[in-house]
Amino acid sequence: MRTPSVYVAEELMPFLRAKIAERLYREGMKQSQIAEYLGITQAMVSKYLAGKYKVPPAEVAERLEELAKDVSSFILFGGSREEAVLLVARRLLELFQNGFLCRFYAEYAGVSEEACRSLFSVGPSRGEILEVLNMALNELLRDEKFPALIPEVRSNFAYSLPSPRSIEDVAAIPGRITAAKGKAFALPPEFGASRFTAGILVGLTEIRPEIRSVLNIRYGEDVEEALKKAGFKVARVKTGGLSEDEAVKKIVEVFRDEAYDAVIDEGGLGVEPLVYLFGKDPVDVVEKLKRLVRHL
Repeated sequence: MRTPSVYVAEELMPFLRAKIAERLYREGMKQSQIAEYLGITQAMVSKYLAGKYKVPPAEVAERLEELAKDVSSFILFGGSREEAVLLVARRLLELFQNGFLCRFYAEYAGVSEEACRSLFSVGPSRGEILEVLNMALNELLRDEKFPALIPEVRSNFAYSLPSPRSIEDVAAIPGRITAAKGKAFALPPEFGASRFTAGILVGLTEIRPEIRSVLNIRYGEDVEEALKKAGFKVARVKTGGLSEDEAVKKIVEVFRDEAYDAVIDEGGLGVEPLVYLFGKDPVDVVEKLKRLVRHL
């Protein structure tokens, strides 16, 4: 019987492990260290680095490449092997839950997509959302250059459940992220801790459900230039004079035509200009911030 676990083991994990190994090796990690993180032999790591692995369909390969990038970044950030395993398991589960992998698994196993979807009808828990956001937040707070990017209104960092219905389905930072004496400080994330950034993610669920995390930072010509150098897709809005709800809608609307990495809000009278960085999860957002910082 070709159960989902067999599909993951035979069709997905070899390619995913290979892509993670390639990224870690390019960053200077030894094959023995890679083998320990991936739970395989050094000989298998060498085989992966030689390109000896099965490649899944293009759409699946693209998603696994994205996951490999996130997991590699997480490991390089200092995440433990156990946490890396949980991150992979959760992300693969999400791909089943949103129906993406069910289409390919159905063909592999000779079952209906509906049968597959019925197996994965429960979404990630609130605890898991808080755990991932807190992990990314801690990495953000360790970045020595981040405090200089915190705006006067302070930063917030949000991550939503899949298909959030209200701001209570979005975790964020109570009191926002602040800077003092060159260091960033924040309380642990909570659900319902933000109206504005959470409102943006709730609004995006109808048009860009894959975007579930956002971080706001200061605007400046240096930041705009760094966004360009980093190769980000950037949109511009102006929310000066608008109510909070109108400003949220203004930002959300730009995503109807295209998905963006960042949105520059030019602000206006009494409204500080800001930059919003978007991603599929907090790890993705932090990775984008680090790319931005490298070009400042």
